[in-house]
Amino acid sequence: MLLYVNDMLSVGKSVSRIDRLKKKLSESFAMKDIGAAKQIHGIRIIHHRQAKKLWLLQEHYRFHKENAKVVSTSLTTHFKLSYKHSLSNEAEKTNMSRVLYASIVGSLMYAMLCTRLDIAHIVDIVESIEILYLHGTSDLRLCFGGDMPTLVRYSNSDMAGNIDFRKFTSGYLIKFTGGVVAWQSKLKACKELLWVKKFLQELGFVQDKYLLFCDSQSVIHLGKNSTFHSKSKHIDICDALYAKLLELAKVHTNDNGANMMTKTLSREKFKTCYEIIGLSP
Repeated sequence: MLLYVNDMLSVGKSVSRIDRLKKKLSESFAMKDIGAAKQIHGIRIIHHRQAKKLWLLQEHYRFHKENAKVVSTSLTTHFKLSYKHSLSNEAEKTNMSRVLYASIVGSLMYAMLCTRLDIAHIVDIVESIEILYLHGTSDLRLCFGGDMPTLVRYSNSDMAGNIDFRKFTSGYLIKFTGGVVAWQSKLKACKELLWVKKFLQELGFVQDKYLLFCDSQSVIHLGKNSTFHSKSKHIDICDALYAKLLELAKVHTNDNGANMMTKTLSREKFKTCYEIIGLSP
């Protein structure tokens, strides 16, 4: 059961169990049953019961720019943003003060957290351009189902992608039954996978081994071999690797869906990531 303010979603193994839950709650609270969920908080829900699939999309969300020029990718692959591009004079600062920048950023973050994981990395870089990309791809929907209930994770990093401080960006996405259930452009992907694993175990989904896909052979070697190295002495290899709960596996760079979480991509590579993560019109 998911409760948010005055809206509630309930799921169960059978309709009868859901009906019993609703009847029990109705005895204590004033409730209105509006049937199968079709939309909640700007997210449209599409069911295909025969195919055992479900899609989430936000095609009507937030920025109605009917006459705006659309773009097929968030940013070009050569795009780099630096503090050097910040506002440099009072006139620019005055003009920018009229823009609802904080509101725009918050709206983009909501879309990213709900269904649009393809903009996770770019939201951190430049939000104004992202609006045009969302407008041009508003029909994209996130698909769940149609695959085995197996938990897998993709990870990727961009070394020195920050041109001001030469820091790297790390991103991950976690898939279950063919759909992405968790994603972020930050560190500690292994911990997130273990959290999702424990959550699914509480729901009755038990998996012997969990795959961690990575396109770096060096990282895989370091994870599978506890060789002491002066440059890796600060790394504590996850205990789950020793317990054989997690298995590091090599994935080709072109087949790593987490690429979009760490770097700007060409149109072709963006489409490849769409297919991997289950995002389609």
